[in-house]
Amino acid sequence: MADPRFFDRAGPFRLDALAALSGARLSRAEDGARSINDAAPLETAGPADISFFENRKYLDAFLRCRAGAVFVDEAAAAVAPAGVALLVSKEPYKAYALAAQAFYPEPPVLPGRAASAAIAAGALIPEDCRIGPFVVVGPGVRLGRRCRIEANSVIGAGVELGDDCRIAANVTLSHCLLGARVVVHPGARIGQAGFGFAPDPSRPVKIPQLGRVVIGDDVQIGANTTIDRGSGRDTVIGAGSMIDNLVQIGHNVELGRGCILCGQVGISGSTRLGDFVMIGGQGGLAGHLDIGRGARIAAKSGIMRDVAAGAVVCGSPAVPIGEFMRQTAMLQRLARKKVR
Repeated sequence: MADPRFFDRAGPFRLDALAALSGARLSRAEDGARSINDAAPLETAGPADISFFENRKYLDAFLRCRAGAVFVDEAAAAVAPAGVALLVSKEPYKAYALAAQAFYPEPPVLPGRAASAAIAAGALIPEDCRIGPFVVVGPGVRLGRRCRIEANSVIGAGVELGDDCRIAANVTLSHCLLGARVVVHPGARIGQAGFGFAPDPSRPVKIPQLGRVVIGDDVQIGANTTIDRGSGRDTVIGAGSMIDNLVQIGHNVELGRGCILCGQVGISGSTRLGDFVMIGGQGGLAGHLDIGRGARIAAKSGIMRDVAAGAVVCGSPAVPIGEFMRQTAMLQRLARKKVR
């Protein structure tokens, strides 16, 4: 059970309701009336909990589990322990995520403005927004309905937020436009000047950074991530993208829809990512590259040239994953020969 000091649980829910909202199929229709109180991992789930099994690495935990119900795929349904209600799905983890959201929905915004908040005259803030302690809201700011701005955050002049945005504590937003339902986690910095200089023998000459950051709907931005505004054209973050903690996105970068960037990824200026690109932790991309739709970049990879749509690359400098595996196997064979 999640700690009730921090999380409010909804429910209970009948299994047929959880199956309907997750798109899963009950293996036995008679299980639909069973009541479930919570969502929990396989190792800790009890008879009133629902869990999931997708990764075969955890087969032993699945076979020993005491969960009342488990999301599984067709193959796992054939070996399930007795007494466990099964919700069959092609994507058990996704189905579980939807069920867990039902048990732990986002808390509603409680409207109000802290007395210590500094709000510029002319800023447009609907009455149903929540403005926390010591928040600073600059002139010309426009917030959508039901936005929540937590303590010590700064919303710079002219910034616009869509409906239902959540800005955590100690965030700074400047020179940016956010869509609806954008979540920005603590300490993130969005819209600051990009790292643009012209070389000169005496000292680098700063280039004015005159673009913006434009963020689509349903984007999540992790703690202490930085997104620089464009130098001329805008920096763009596509709708539905998920950006982890400690990510650096340079000026003029463009992300397509549904991209996933893991922790400590760095993307240099003017690189473009197509829709649904995935980059593993500490992946580094040089500037002015094109990364095709659906490409996947392994953790710690160094990308120095364009990546084709759908390609999977690994290494530094990165090469196709098959080639990387062959290189690694060859090095291992050479090392063994040298030891002998």
